[in-house]
Amino acid sequence: MASQSFDLAAQSRALAKRLEAIPAEIVAHVRPALVQGAEDLAATMRALAPQDEGDLIASIAVTPPGGTTPPYAAGGGKRTAAENQALVTVGNPDMRHGHLQEFGTVNHEAQPFMRPAERLTRAKFKARIGRAVGAAIRAAAKNGSASDA
Repeated sequence: MASQSFDLAAQSRALAKRLEAIPAEIVAHVRPALVQGAEDLAATMRALAPQDEGDLIASIAVTPPGGTTPPYAAGGGKRTAAENQALVTVGNPDMRHGHLQEFGTVNHEAQPFMRPAERLTRAKFKARIGRAVGAAIRAAAKNGSASDA
């Protein structure tokens, strides 16, 4: 079985490049779908994350387009989402072990929750974005034809 790359940054850059060619009003219609997709991903991550003390689950955060992520490490580690991105982050200055849970360590078995959550929500997310783009294009076409009359 071939393994799939888990490179959300590359996917986000590819989406950003495609969205640059789309009128701003269509992108504005898509933003709520981006945020809802990120919220769904975060909720699934919370459901799958190990429950130990709850600090891992509490550190999962959604950042909307144009927002800045919470600091996820001592001394900073913030990132600003592009206008066509919604980011899901895990970690804060007090909880910095999400990647260790996901991939494991020499002494502890992996307890994946990020990648499985992405796989579980991917199809719904793509469908939601597709519907939002379609609705935005129909609305733009309707508004454009109304102004021509």
